Amino acid sequence: MAEWLCATCAVETVPRMTASGEEPPERCPICEDERQYVPPTGQEWTTLQRLQREGEHIVVAELEPDLYGLRSEPKVGIGQQGLLLRTPDGNLLWDPPGYVDEAAAAAVQDLGGVAVIATSHPHMFGAQVTWSRMLGDPPVLVNAADRHWVQRDDPAIQSWTGEEEVLPGVLLRTVGGHFPGSAVVHWDRGVVLSGDTVFPGPSQRWGTFQRSFPNDIPLSAAVVRRIADTVCDRPFDRMYGNLGNVIPREARDAVLRSADRYIGWVSGAFDHLT
Repeated sequence: MAEWLCATCAVETVPRMTASGEEPPERCPICEDERQYVPPTGQEWTTLQRLQREGEHIVVAELEPDLYGLRSEPKVGIGQQGLLLRTPDGNLLWDPPGYVDEAAAAAVQDLGGVAVIATSHPHMFGAQVTWSRMLGDPPVLVNAADRHWVQRDDPAIQSWTGEEEVLPGVLLRTVGGHFPGSAVVHWDRGVVLSGDTVFPGPSQRWGTFQRSFPNDIPLSAAVVRRIADTVCDRPFDRMYGNLGNVIPREARDAVLRSADRYIGWVSGAFDHLT
């Protein structure tokens, strides 16, 4: 059977069986939601097999000691950069890309394999089940609040909520905001993997917060305050987003400063400047 992906978000799905054989679903609920979008040309589908024939591949790059970025080239779907976090007790694969093949799985195995897969929110589910199957079936953690967004169920998928230390020194935390189950990872080396719960900006000194990035739907001042206070209740220095974006130093101060700026604008405190 082909392994189907939405061409817009690159989240894997299960096909529907028709009299003429296997067909993709008629719709992608993730893209139909107000936080994402269906292109003007309509819903489109692809498969891992088709992408492989077209030359798709995964590039692995070291971001800092024991942290690696995994990016599909050319870009698939949203184009997230997955992150492989290595520890002496096993590795975490965070926000897996929407593409994987044997070469990518072998590269990850050469870096110590994967003990657990987890995602920041449903837009980042990618090819999470296929990654698990190609890496020896590690569990795929999906926040219970967002479990209903899973488009391809599998025994590897496990629900979680609240906080969970998935590896020693690696804490998975529910933060909410973008989705009710939006999550971040606190790594005790002074690193936060933020997905786009907090989105590092291009200056590498500021971040931002949104319900929807492509559709520019904001969050309220109260929700942004909650996000920033939760993420910043532990010390950290560096923050990695889901598109290769990063705040490389003093990231905790940057998040608090960014939250104050955001709250000022959405609350009207800066209206005199407009």
